[in-house]
Amino acid sequence: MKRIIILLAVVGMFGFQGCTGPEGPPGPPGYDGQDGLIADAIEIRNVSFTTSNNFGIFKNFTTPIFASDMVLVYRLSAVVNGADVWSLLPETHYFNDGTLDFSYDFDFTRYDVNIFMVGNNLGTVANQFRLNQVFRIVVIPANLINGIDKNNYNAVMSALKINENQIQKIDL
Repeated sequence: MKRIIILLAVVGMFGFQGCTGPEGPPGPPGYDGQDGLIADAIEIRNVSFTTSNNFGIFKNFTTPIFASDMVLVYRLSAVVNGADVWSLLPETHYFNDGTLDFSYDFDFTRYDVNIFMVGNNLGTVANQFRLNQVFRIVVIPANLINGIDKNNYNAVMSALKINENQIQKIDL
């Protein structure tokens, strides 16, 4: 009886080896995948905050970002000895008595970023802070966000391996 069971087991193993021969026709092509976004940076120039745009601007992303991605926004706050100085938003300015004058802030979705000013009387904010502003929007994948000093624009760009010539520049 043991010999019959062993014989059936050996025959069964050979029987389940599968068919050999030509494969059938290929199936339909699959959908294209989405490349993993490493990082992205966009510069928006000539941004003016006025009553006509309710002291804010929207910038749609060309393709939606991943739900886990983070967005940082920097404002060109000065140029010192030919070097750009970038300030991370939110950026708040105060009156001499310590009360809020105005702030730049932002929010974002997977599809766009909204950059806006907040304050008590934005129409009285000096033109140098309202007109012809320059912002950089930096999209950071979630797996790269930790360990980066987000306040240091140059450290962020270095960690993301984004060179100045890779930044898309848009005039409003």
